[in-house]
Amino acid sequence: MITTCVFRSFCSQSITQSIPALPATPRDVLQPKRANYGQPLALIPQRNDVLTVTPWLAPIVWERTFDPDMIDSAYKSLNITIATTVFAVGKYTQFLQDFLETAEKYYMSGLRVHYYVFTDQPREVPRVELAAGRKISIIQVPKYSRWQEISLRRMEIIERHINETIHREADYIFCMDVDMKFHDRWGPETLGTLVGVLHPWFYEFTRDKFTYERRPESTAYIPMEEGDFYYMAAVFGGRVKEVHALTKKCHEHLDKDKSKNLEAIWQEESHLNWYFLHNKPTKVLSPEYLWDDQKGGLPSEIKRKRFSAVIKNKEAVRENV
Repeated sequence: MITTCVFRSFCSQSITQSIPALPATPRDVLQPKRANYGQPLALIPQRNDVLTVTPWLAPIVWERTFDPDMIDSAYKSLNITIATTVFAVGKYTQFLQDFLETAEKYYMSGLRVHYYVFTDQPREVPRVELAAGRKISIIQVPKYSRWQEISLRRMEIIERHINETIHREADYIFCMDVDMKFHDRWGPETLGTLVGVLHPWFYEFTRDKFTYERRPESTAYIPMEEGDFYYMAAVFGGRVKEVHALTKKCHEHLDKDKSKNLEAIWQEESHLNWYFLHNKPTKVLSPEYLWDDQKGGLPSEIKRKRFSAVIKNKEAVRENV
């Protein structure tokens, strides 16, 4: 019988030999030193309108499920760097200014952040004033003939750059879409060993409504009777070694499908959902951390819109629809 590892952090993993041992990084759960904060009360639920913990005991992060002062106190005393990747290819360079400027206002404030901008037009990367301890690296990538190909290549490119440089430069990494902007705090409460984000259009649905890859011949295949949540590929992250393992496996699966002339229904997002089904995230972020402005007003369970996809004409920015 084949068994699947649910708690990856407790399983022995073989990591690419070319990646040396990383420096010690903090646990998912930290212990603040003499921080002043309100007493947590075990008998009074902070949220009773949403699921706040998964069946495998990973926290789901919503407003009022954490104390921001406690979290900030714990992490700001640590010597950590968060890598953050974005791809700005073709007309998507127009979104970089908003992404970077709002990130500098709301994203991981007070922590060291290293942005990695992958683009085919390095001269179009805007100059943005960065806070102390934050920097941008620009990496030139080719512009492919199909926007789907850009999506499919993302896992390969991230894997390669983690292997070559990022593993020496950061402790955690978030991989984000560029056609987004920050609106409110996105802090270290989001850090974890392996982190996924609930898709804003699917978090209310049952698994039979999820747009998983349903063809058995694809390596991204998920049967109708399986699946936990539907995760959006616009954001995923975790410790660098864990995200390397994720991107490596997704890259391998994408190549296997391509060898059979297959392309999963939602490209790398389909493979990401397969990966998270078989390698459970240790932390899940609510749709507060990945909203879609096309949905209009916020439902009652979304107390704060922290990060969202901007409204745009996709046909206009996808030059090769």
